[in-house]
Amino acid sequence: MDDLQSSLNGRGLTVSTLPEKGRCLFTTRDFHPGEVIISEKPYVCVPNNSGVLSRCDGCFGTSNLKKCSACQVVWYCSSKCQKEEWKLHRLECEALSKLEMERRKSVTPSIRLMLKLYIKRKMENDKVIPTTALDGYKLVEALVSHMSEIDEMQLVLYAQMANLVNLILQQSDINIKEIAENFSKLACNAHTICDSELRPLGTGLFPVISIINHSCLPNCVLVFEERSAVVRAVQHIPKDAEVSISYIETAGSTMTRQKALKEQYLFTCKCPRCCKVGQSDDIQDSAILEGYRCKNNGCDGFLLRDSDDKGFVCHSCGLVRSKEEIKKIASEIKSLSEKAQLSTSLHDYQEAISTYKTLEKLQRKLCHRFSISLMQTREKLLKMLMELESWSEALTYCRLTIPVYQRLYPGYHPLIGLQHYACGKLEWLLGDTQNAVKSLAKAADILRITHGTNTPFMKELLMKLEEARAEASYKLSSEDNEE
Repeated sequence: MDDLQSSLNGRGLTVSTLPEKGRCLFTTRDFHPGEVIISEKPYVCVPNNSGVLSRCDGCFGTSNLKKCSACQVVWYCSSKCQKEEWKLHRLECEALSKLEMERRKSVTPSIRLMLKLYIKRKMENDKVIPTTALDGYKLVEALVSHMSEIDEMQLVLYAQMANLVNLILQQSDINIKEIAENFSKLACNAHTICDSELRPLGTGLFPVISIINHSCLPNCVLVFEERSAVVRAVQHIPKDAEVSISYIETAGSTMTRQKALKEQYLFTCKCPRCCKVGQSDDIQDSAILEGYRCKNNGCDGFLLRDSDDKGFVCHSCGLVRSKEEIKKIASEIKSLSEKAQLSTSLHDYQEAISTYKTLEKLQRKLCHRFSISLMQTREKLLKMLMELESWSEALTYCRLTIPVYQRLYPGYHPLIGLQHYACGKLEWLLGDTQNAVKSLAKAADILRITHGTNTPFMKELLMKLEEARAEASYKLSSEDNEE
């Protein structure tokens, strides 16, 4: 790993090993908000293809797709993408083509990721492709697998998947136990590759970025530019500080976050947020985000269980809500939620919107205004109303979500920026140019830190902001002339 240290030192970074954490990435100089800490191309990656949607193996695009004529598994959008991927896919294609057509249907993205991993290792060993300090199978070998902490059912699943990989590749230098361990490594270390608006496109393994540890209050953000992972600072990071990103959705109580991290990544987080578990601030956060509101409409209080466990008491005004009342409303919410999900799955969006509106009204009776479940309902309404081009209603729900995002996330979080962007586009579309400028400017201020300024996505946002400013200025001067 000396070569890795040497390469990272030139970038103002170093790898250290701590007893309670294992490998960590530390800074050897100051980094400023918006500055790139590190970027990395995937060692291997695959698009998230399914029976419903397929993507190009090269660029993850969805237009002009054609199946590989030989294996009938992989898709390409152009000869350019096919040529760029051919060196790796040629060996994968040969292996897949030997399978019966029915068996090829069981080749999931996870199986393909493992096939690519071993094919790339073979190509490195055969000197077909070069290795570097920042790109080589030795970096994969150094990743943590947590095999000793995995339950028996998961081990059996990994063994079954490993058998299929072994059957497909038929390489003499690999064994099933090693493949199973690598599946465990992928579960703990692979990242979901997203577009600029954080919509998932595929999965990739980035062994150097995998050294970066999790925090529920991270000093960096991980975004993707095409298939490359880019880590940017979202605050000033001094020399000798640990670099951190978030592995999970951090909107949630400490208990919710801890559960997600333990199930997926097999560790207990001890970041500054999680260290507050059980303290008054943490109890208040949990009650607001995942609990109930005071039934007095003039009170913004949250509820805590009363001492004899017969109901819930408002921390602010002392008003009690009975268990029976809360249970009744919660049951109605559950029923409506199931009905809305069914309508959505049947693509009956008008019925789904109607049900979600009723659900949202009921949640407002039960949940605090900063409730995550209430926010999620509004997000679903926003998405469906946008699809149906009901712009005015969509804007109403978009505006309702922003204060909740600001309560849930730190200032420079991409989701806040993206929500301001959505709000600005809707306002501009509806002719409210002055507010559109304000929203787009807020989006740009956040997203230039998290996304940089050179991607097509950011160039489009900054162009929209300039156009909206010009339009607002013209409207203002026209009004002045009329007076």
